[in-house]
Amino acid sequence: MSKLGYLLSLPIMGAPRLVRSLAGILDDEVERRLSDEDALRGELLDLQEQFDGGVITDAEYDVREGRVLERLEAARLRKLDQSA
Repeated sequence: MSKLGYLLSLPIMGAPRLVRSLAGILDDEVERRLSDEDALRGELLDLQEQFDGGVITDAEYDVREGRVLERLEAARLRKLDQSA
């Protein structure tokens, strides 16, 4: 597409391009956060502190710990897939 054609289509196509670009950025950020093993380990430590402090019950701790451990395992698998 020529520069003139690009400029003329900007009012119509600019918003969809912006949305697509922002969606890609958000997707990358979500992937990065879900794959951050250090953050997940920190979440486990916070969870342990809440349990030790009596903030959450044993049953709630078990449920939340299981979720974090599943996310940690998924992050490790993604890391292995990316390195292969």
